[in-house]
Amino acid sequence: MAMQQRLLLLSLARIAVGCAGILAGLLFAARTLNWPNAWWFSGILLTALVVSALHLARVNPEIFVARRRIGAGTKGWDRVMIVLIGLGFTAIIWIAGFDHRWQWGLLPDWLAAVGYILLLAGVVIITLAQAVNRHFEPTVRLQSDRAHAVIDSGPYAIVRHPGYAGGLLIVVGMGLALGSGWAFVGVVATLAVLAIRTVLEERTLHDGLTGYTAYTQRVRYRWVPGVW
Repeated sequence: MAMQQRLLLLSLARIAVGCAGILAGLLFAARTLNWPNAWWFSGILLTALVVSALHLARVNPEIFVARRRIGAGTKGWDRVMIVLIGLGFTAIIWIAGFDHRWQWGLLPDWLAAVGYILLLAGVVIITLAQAVNRHFEPTVRLQSDRAHAVIDSGPYAIVRHPGYAGGLLIVVGMGLALGSGWAFVGVVATLAVLAIRTVLEERTLHDGLTGYTAYTQRVRYRWVPGVW
């Protein structure tokens, strides 16, 4: 119990540092502290992630153990993917800041509300996935050390990769919430990397996880029902 509490506190600390970094990046790129939406964005994201972490601590505290480090056997290509995804998220933040500073391609204010709805929906979907999936690690590997098994409950009964589905909503929501048309350069690049990672992850699971092929025949779509 004490270990789980420490890991929760560590997770909350990382969330706080991450959101502070996002705010700093936005304001530095914009060259101003007077950008209310940057403060709102960081605060809303911080609140959503803290609520998510507290919920997971109650329903699936093991998730903090699973996500505390990169596990042995992580695919080499996925280490590259993690870096690219991180760069994609960073690009969205910085481009949005530059866009606000130089007024390149600002979006209508009403789209920000849509963006926040998508962002929060994405956090909810990922939280639901983590709540039922003890194998929701940060990288792709076959978790033979953790009795890796197919998860087909919760959102996994609808799509095979609800984590990526939630990521799709978060990334698109970020661009809209920050009111930046040019940020969608980073949005598209990030989604492209996520799509490639999805395909490579599925190959890994098909080849090494018992029951995964049968699961893909029951649940037909990866991210969005009826689309892909």
